[in-house]
Amino acid sequence: MHPDPPARPPAQSDVCAVLVAYHPDDGFPARVAAIAAQVGATFIIDNGSTDEELAGLRELAALPALTLIRNFANLGIARALNIGARHALAGGYAWALLLDQDTRVDPDMVARLIAVYGSSRLDGRVAAIGSRYRDPTGRAMDALRLEARGEDWQEVESVITSGSLLSLAAYRVVGPFRDDFFIDHVDTEYCFRARAAGYRVLETVLPLMSHSVGAPTAHRLLWSTTWTTNHSPDRRYYIARNNTVLLREYGTSGRGPWQLKSIVRCLRLCKRIVYFEDDKLAKILAVMQGWWDAMRGRMGPRRRHAVKPPTPHA
Repeated sequence: MHPDPPARPPAQSDVCAVLVAYHPDDGFPARVAAIAAQVGATFIIDNGSTDEELAGLRELAALPALTLIRNFANLGIARALNIGARHALAGGYAWALLLDQDTRVDPDMVARLIAVYGSSRLDGRVAAIGSRYRDPTGRAMDALRLEARGEDWQEVESVITSGSLLSLAAYRVVGPFRDDFFIDHVDTEYCFRARAAGYRVLETVLPLMSHSVGAPTAHRLLWSTTWTTNHSPDRRYYIARNNTVLLREYGTSGRGPWQLKSIVRCLRLCKRIVYFEDDKLAKILAVMQGWWDAMRGRMGPRRRHAVKPPTPHA
């Protein structure tokens, strides 16, 4: 059953920000200040930064309505987001803007996301509103033609975590992000589950932030240009494993068993790694391990000796 639709459109004071930090860089305070000015409160969930890094984070306490929650290890994106959502709910907020630590938001981001909610006229049926983005070079993702028709949003299957405005009323119904995913496809799985529960997922037409997925590079192959993200081996593991779990639990269009579809996707990923990326062997082995662990139902952090926990933003 859906919650009753709100009596009025949300105000910026109804929105808090939830940022997940992991060894943040020197530019993090400025990025936090840019979003703190647009919301009623800011919650920083730190996933095991060093004492020196935490000293820099504590300086952010001078910002109004900022709370730092420290985890003493890397608990993964999903669990950190759930911790932030619980704090947001306890604070009485109706919406939470989820952000990665390296995302740079536009100065009117929250206002424009709220405007999308109002123009959608979907009231309590919206689970999340995602933001399109520019990469660090200023290149906008997948330029849309909807703007020419005067539209400022579209309905989508899923949105990325960073820059998404999460309805906390829907979160109560849909349930938390899956801790066992740890990182990668956490957002996709949540959106699939929300849509299965009857909620809608929206996305802005225009970019509202600068954001990078991995360390993308372009490569010319014959007559086309191919992009690759150059994710670390650990991230390749989680991408392969969690994608396989999504195929098993939600299925895809077309015919054929989910196991076959998953291994085909993994092989395509390996081909891209072989053609364009460094550290090829470690990444291919990570992809295969991710696929095999998904088959066995082995979830949570990657199990491997003497491996440093992955950064959520590698």
